[in-house]
Amino acid sequence: MRQLIIETATEALSVALFDQGVLLDHHHEIAGRGHAERLIPLIAALDGGGRADEIRVDVGPGSFTGIRVGIAAARALAFAWGPPLRFYSSLTLTAAMARSQGAPMGAPLMIAITGGHGELFWQRFDFGSLEPLTPPTSTPITELARQCDDAIVFGTGAQALVSARGHGEAILMHPDARCALTLPEGSLRANGAPLYGRGADALPASGVARP
Repeated sequence: MRQLIIETATEALSVALFDQGVLLDHHHEIAGRGHAERLIPLIAALDGGGRADEIRVDVGPGSFTGIRVGIAAARALAFAWGPPLRFYSSLTLTAAMARSQGAPMGAPLMIAITGGHGELFWQRFDFGSLEPLTPPTSTPITELARQCDDAIVFGTGAQALVSARGHGEAILMHPDARCALTLPEGSLRANGAPLYGRGADALPASGVARP
């Protein structure tokens, strides 16, 4: 079975194609912007045009735009090719990467991803099972610095958190499509609702009725 992984929820622009669990082709870069313009051409450049029997895509939290770009592309390709879609969280993928890349065995995995407006998306996971120990949350960096005492923090927001509290080790990690097959089966969902992690930036003006 061929599996296409689409990862655009953060600054990373990352796609990977597997066949029977073996990596066939991939592209991974820290692009920052431009996901919308570049994603489909990158998929088309993969082996066999990226065509797969299953598509997995990151639904966040992370960049509002990046999340929407990834989900829209995955749904369009699923409509065209007919494979099933499966969805995962950027926080869970980062935790899986941290566990496989040298995190202290047994200690909870603290993941922090850059959010907006001075906030971080964060979540803790059990080292062995990768089961969430806390819900995904968006918290101002200064407030989270007072709450978090984990010795090591992983993710794109790790350095900001460690710097704010003045101690600990930060390990930068961007979600990487090549690592998506390490996710526990139970962390994959059929529901593709975006995990934005916080409310929308734009709110109705006072006195304007919500739809």
